[in-house]
Amino acid sequence: MAVYFSIILVTITVITGIVWLLDKLYLAPQRKLKVEEAQDAVKMQGGAELPKETIEKLMEPSPLIDTSVQIFPIIAFVLILRSFLYEPFQIPSGSMMPTLLDGDFILVNKFNYGLRDPVARNKFLEIGLPKRGDAVVFKYPVDPRIDYIKRVIGLPGDRIIYRNKSLYIKKACTESDTSCPDFVQIVNNYTNKYEGPDAEEGMNQFEAVMFDKKHNILNNQNVLPRTGHYFQQAGTAQDEFLVPAGHYFVMGDNRDNSLDGRFWGFVPEENLVGQAVAIWMSFDFERTEESILPHWVPTNIRFERIGAIN
Repeated sequence: MAVYFSIILVTITVITGIVWLLDKLYLAPQRKLKVEEAQDAVKMQGGAELPKETIEKLMEPSPLIDTSVQIFPIIAFVLILRSFLYEPFQIPSGSMMPTLLDGDFILVNKFNYGLRDPVARNKFLEIGLPKRGDAVVFKYPVDPRIDYIKRVIGLPGDRIIYRNKSLYIKKACTESDTSCPDFVQIVNNYTNKYEGPDAEEGMNQFEAVMFDKKHNILNNQNVLPRTGHYFQQAGTAQDEFLVPAGHYFVMGDNRDNSLDGRFWGFVPEENLVGQAVAIWMSFDFERTEESILPHWVPTNIRFERIGAIN
């Protein structure tokens, strides 16, 4: 849907922009010329000045032209803001609990990872790349029409092991390394039994310390590892992942309830949309059967979550 909306937005901006430019350069001067010709005709016949109402009527553009001229600056501003600066997203599931909850509306920074055109998504300006620990929105590699949000765990060249609900990262070797670094276990410090929205029996919250970044995760002691369903690479163990060049390995913070890179592989750099930076609104939702099709309706604003993210 986001792709279609971008195409529609660009199309409307181009059309209204052409009409706006045409009006400024040709149609408005033509209307002014008609007023001057009418004024000259009245004077030649010995008449007085044209009535103000007549001048306004002659200068008035058609409804289509007037609408296009009025909305073009607004549409253009929305296009620039949404395509190159910030775009709002809604969290549709609990895969990023406890960091993000179902009903959170987030702002995604779209310039941190470089600027792309809003339709073909070709990058035309390099600015930066994701870092380990970033919460990122990306086009789901299996179906790019769908936007996903997960946390960056592995950068290009990293080796990742997720074994017995513990995460191990071996950073990619660089030319400046005198020796290739070994695997580092990411420390999970227990904080509390999770009792927030969508809590399940056996769900515990931890603070994960991933090098220089910290974030909260959930593990459910009652859920067994699904190693047999993991994405398989030639030359790696069943629970090991080697991140290819130009790709990223991502996982959800709700480790036992997240369809992430463990199961489908890696995110190509060109699929990145941006970095989630803030929650701008958050609702509790309640399912209702009052309409023909059941749907979720907001029942409460969670003011305490506004602005939060990690």
